[in-house]
Amino acid sequence: MTRRLRMPLLLALGAVSLSACVSFGAKPPPFLLTLDADAAPAAGAARTAADAATLTILIPTAPQKLRTVRIPVQQGAGSVAYVKDAQWVEAPSRLFQRLLSETVSARTSRVVLDEGQYLTAPGEQLAGQLMEFGVDEQTNEAVVVYQAMLVSTAGKSVTQRRFEAREALGGKVEAKAAGAALTRAANKVATDVAGWLGS
Repeated sequence: MTRRLRMPLLLALGAVSLSACVSFGAKPPPFLLTLDADAAPAAGAARTAADAATLTILIPTAPQKLRTVRIPVQQGAGSVAYVKDAQWVEAPSRLFQRLLSETVSARTSRVVLDEGQYLTAPGEQLAGQLMEFGVDEQTNEAVVVYQAMLVSTAGKSVTQRRFEAREALGGKVEAKAAGAALTRAANKVATDVAGWLGS
């Protein structure tokens, strides 16, 4: 009788101790970060362009350290950490592409298309690589580096230009401070890109 009772009891205790060790996913951060454009096209404004006059802004490629929703901190020549409790709502390359599209639309007269609209009106393409989008621990700055590549209609010519912006965090490397500084730096880069593309 004692043996019959002992077996279910041991199984129950084992299940309880196992449930205490198993975690079903990481603890979510207290908030999520996003990028807000300083400039946006006016609501209700209509623009018309011939196929060749459109501009499609592609999602930039990114190195492995940026293929995450976390904010990297460059600690030295070969060491990368991530800001505690800092997480974007989606990958930074997608957020930057959207901010860039908003800024170029607001600051130029171009008809800006997304990747999904490209086949409907092929024109110029703005591709590139988001090389840096994080924090430099040594200088305590947010750093955004974008290598832009403008491909003309039908791919007849390619022009490259590198853009970089740095913004001081103004204190400890924390989630909100890092997110705000990266937003400022990203807007600076987007404004410079819009100026390069012209009207």
